Amino acid sequence: MITQLVKIEGTENDALIINEAAEILRRGGLVAFPTETVYGLGADGTRDDAAMAIYSAKGRPADNPLILHIAKAADAELYAYTSPLYYELSKRFMPGPLTIVLPAKETVPKEVRASLPTVAVRCPAHPVAHALIKKAGVAIAAPSANLSGSPSPTCAKHVYDDMNGRIDMIIDGGECEIGVESTIVKLLGDDSMQLLRPGKITKEQLEDVGRVVVAEAVTGELKPGQVVESPGMKYKHYAPKSQLILLKGNNKSRQNYILSQNKPCAVMCYTEELELFRETLGDNFVFDLGPEHDTLTHCRHLFKLLRLADLSGVEVIYAPLPIKEGIGLALYNRMIRA
Repeated sequence: MITQLVKIEGTENDALIINEAAEILRRGGLVAFPTETVYGLGADGTRDDAAMAIYSAKGRPADNPLILHIAKAADAELYAYTSPLYYELSKRFMPGPLTIVLPAKETVPKEVRASLPTVAVRCPAHPVAHALIKKAGVAIAAPSANLSGSPSPTCAKHVYDDMNGRIDMIIDGGECEIGVESTIVKLLGDDSMQLLRPGKITKEQLEDVGRVVVAEAVTGELKPGQVVESPGMKYKHYAPKSQLILLKGNNKSRQNYILSQNKPCAVMCYTEELELFRETLGDNFVFDLGPEHDTLTHCRHLFKLLRLADLSGVEVIYAPLPIKEGIGLALYNRMIRA
């Protein structure tokens, strides 16, 4: 398969790109496109064969459900049974980086749902994603546009590195703003929700709308036989080829430990530590997460740095263990999975 790589540049040609991508989707093909979180690998969410093509291209386990991307919150009615809580959340956070798991209607193929009775829906805020969904005229089923298990892509180059020759088109819309996948909640029978995957929309923000129960798998591993209710719950996920080791403790103890190692390693560190580590390890093995207290920047840089650190050819990558508060919980979740 020949994969087209096309770039959105704010010209009249953009509409032609969106039209061609929508036509690819309608005929059952695969298109990677930017969202505000990470790049998605899209297919017609109403076709079982198109969903299976996603699993094949990614090498994705069949028990890992996909997310349906919709143009507006009310479109969820076509694919799921909604509730007042759904609309409260959608009014507050859609369009945006929130995915909501709802009871599915028969219009959703079991291949999209991984045979679960539920379906995950999201209304992305990115203008390219929105235009593509609207032009395609159907919900777009889309996980992240990477090989299964590897770091998620936050720019078109990451997608091309993983998906060239496997999919029909990659739309280059620049770097993603957020850098980690959407927050996922499952609505429970009452006015409460279960947090299945943390993201930019935090537990604290969700609690302004209703009661939030955090799934054990957010900060730990799935138990044997436990059902994968949403993307991102697999224990080994977002992982580089090198071993990622997360270090607890204060900055000084972490720095001393890394500098005492006698084997080649890469370090993901705070901006304030760059000079210290570069003096010992060299520029090619030190990667800037961002200022120490800027967790949003850490999220934006995480997957890009994991890919860059892999290219350094080391066996081990060291990084600080994030806090489990606010958006730090999203960073913690991705890093323990990696």
